Order: sequence, then C-alpha cells, then structure tokens
Amino acid sequence: MRTLLTLTSLLISTSLLLVGQGMQLTLLPLRASSNGLSDFLIGVSASAYFLGFVAGCLLIPRIIAKVGHIRSFAVLTALMISAILILEMVDGWAPWLALRFLTGAVICGLYTVIESWLNDQTGAESRGQVLAIYTLIILASMAFGQVLINVGPADSSTPFTLAAIFMALAIVPVGLTSRLAPAPLKATSFRFNLLYRRSRSAFAGTVLSGLIVGSFWALGAVFARRYGTSTADVTWFITAGIAGGALFQYPIGWLSDRLDRRYVLVCLSVAAVVTSAAVALTVSHELHLLAVFLFGAVTMPLYAISLATAADNSSAEEFVEIGTSVLLLNALGAASAPILLGQLMSLFDATALFWSFAVLSGLFSAYLAVQTRNKDHAAMTKDHVPFSATAPEIAPSGLGLDPRGPETSVEDLQPAASVGVDEFHADPLEPPPEPETAAGGPQ
Repeated sequence: MRTLLTLTSLLISTSLLLVGQGMQLTLLPLRASSNGLSDFLIGVSASAYFLGFVAGCLLIPRIIAKVGHIRSFAVLTALMISAILILEMVDGWAPWLALRFLTGAVICGLYTVIESWLNDQTGAESRGQVLAIYTLIILASMAFGQVLINVGPADSSTPFTLAAIFMALAIVPVGLTSRLAPAPLKATSFRFNLLYRRSRSAFAGTVLSGLIVGSFWALGAVFARRYGTSTADVTWFITAGIAGGALFQYPIGWLSDRLDRRYVLVCLSVAAVVTSAAVALTVSHELHLLAVFLFGAVTMPLYAISLATAADNSSAEEFVEIGTSVLLLNALGAASAPILLGQLMSLFDATALFWSFAVLSGLFSAYLAVQTRNKDHAAMTKDHVPFSATAPEIAPSGLGLDPRGPETSVEDLQPAASVGVDEFHADPLEPPPEPETAAGGPQ
C-alpha cells in the first residue's frame, strides 16, 4: 500500500492520459469514415499506428535517457495532443498516415516513461500488485473514454477537444511531483527466434492476438457504425469488447495455472471462431452486444496467456527479452492485418471483418492443436510461473514490473540522482543529485 501511495501522481496521470487515448482510438476510424476514406485506407492508417508503436519501442528510450522522464513526458504529450487536433482538422490520406504513425510512436514513448517510473519505484514484493493495478487502470480508463465520446457527434470537434483536454491534464500530476525520476533506460532487446524456440504455441498465440485484437481496435468502430444508428451504438460495442476481456482475464488466467496453457490457447482460439461468427450473425439484433462481450472475453486474454506460456518455457533472466519479443510480435501482427481486412470490408461488407477473425482463429487453433503433441515444449503445471494480468498496450519497460522476470530488490532500484545522471544530461527540471558520503554512497 505504501508503494501505491508514492505512485499516486503517476497513476493519476496514467488514468487521464488513457481516457484520452481510449477516445482517440475509436474516434479516428469514425472520423476517417466520415471523411470518405475507404475501409482499406482506414486499415492502412491503423497499420501505420502500430508500426509507429514498434518504432517508438526501439527509438524513444534513447531520447528519454538524454532529456529525462518529466521533460520527455511533457514533450511527448504535447506531440500527442497536437497530432490528435491536426487529425481532426485534415482529411487527406497522406497526412493521416504520417500522423497516425506519429501517435503510435508517441503513445509508446509515454507508456515507456510511465512504466519505467513505476518499475523504478516498485520493490520485488509489490511488483505483481502494481502490474495488476496498472493493467486495470489501462482497461478501465480506455473503457471510460468510450463513454465520453458521446459528448458530441464524432464528425464534430467536441470529442477530439475533450480527448486533448484529458491528455493535457495528464501532465499536471507528473509535472508537480516531488519524487525522483528513474535512472536512464536500457536499450530494447528482443529475439523472435528465441521466442519461437522456447514456445511455438506462445509465438502463434501472440500473432493471433495481434491479428485479431489489433484489427478490432483498428476497424471495430467502422464495423459498428455500419450497423448502428448512432455514435452511442459504436461506443457500447467497443466497451462491451473491452469489458469482456477485462472481466475474463483473471478467471482464464487462474484456469491456465492449473492446466497445460497450450490447451487453454487452443480452447480460446476455438471459442474465438464461435464468437466471431456470432458477432457477424447477430448484427442489428439484441444479442449483438452479448456476442461482442464474449468475443472480447476469449480474444483479449490471448496476449496474456501467450506471455505466460512463454514465461513457463524460459528462465527468469530471459523473461524481459522474451516478453519484449511477445510485445513487438503482437504489434507487428496488429500492423499487418488491418490492411487486408479493410480491403475485404470494402470488397464485400462489414461482416467480412468478423468472418475473417473466425477463419484466422480456425487456422491458428489447428496449428496450436498440433503443437500440443510436442512434448518438448510442454511445461508441467507444477512448474508454471503464476499468471499475471497484462495488456498488449504496455511498452517493453512495463515487463520489469512483472514478477515473472528477474528478481530485484529495493537496493537495486536506485533513482537517477544516485547513479550519476550528469552522464546522461540530467534534466534541470528534475531534482539534483544528493551529496555523497566519504564512502561514496548516497546519504
């Protein structure tokens, strides 16, 4: 509890930021559709967003290391706000692609600032608790953002302005904090081949998660707009999917601790076939929201179960590298699918989105079922690393919060002031280093 109290300002900033992020993720496809962009181009713009996220994972930690966390947070938030407001004003596809790439990179940078700060201030004994609360804040804030979209028509400036206001307010708690900023970040390291060698099921589950959940965020609002009568119908559709994923992640995770997780992945992918078909078949029907709720319940936990499967088959020292590979592979899957699925929606009708989900889930369920016969990648349930809830929206630095990673102690978590930040161009807005004792340690 004491750890959470010291992180209050950062968690408040996180919540405010993600309310605006949740709003813009749904608003942008709706506005693009209103501007006359085809489903294919909307899919391409979503792919640009996820590619920007990957670029942000690789590049922005270097910027944070040079200028500090507080300054980086303020600058990145300003860029995010500017990009959203410009997107509201322009309707050409070329600036949309560039700006959506920028928003993907910037939001990844903001996640990196938040998560590295959380990790720096969290001891080993509270890592799981902080990660769970952080994941809950992500899902709850993004769901609340869906509700706020209804303050005005999606083709007006009102909801965009409100999203920008929430993001601007996120600067205030972090900007006024008296806590020391974290030490500079390490470079992002990943190896897809290592992930594949450790667990082919985790590799496949990660790709399936990116293909489906990424496309849901990219094109789900466009699908809902085709069969809804108002913006409220769209926001309830997206909210139902988020709620399903949030409410079922822990029960499914609890079950996966007691069974071979590969069988859980197979069951989830088979259930995704059924629920995807149900969403496509129940359009304009009272069971539609229930169908998308169940769809979210079985597809959104795919990422966390895949990460847990990979953790079971790797050492604690490999976890951050493996986890980063899972995260980036998920983002690449999310970047690739919307282009094709958007084209299918243009050629046929909007239900092609969920029929495609059903086909993809069927193919992956067959592959995952074959992998269950491979005893080399089987982890005994008694050897399972306990499940921890997480979301694909995090950045690689968030994996440091996961208790499945290498053990750290409070003594290992030194703030920037204790490790010589002058070497990293210390931020004058952040507190100066404390004087040292004769023995060389901090007082």
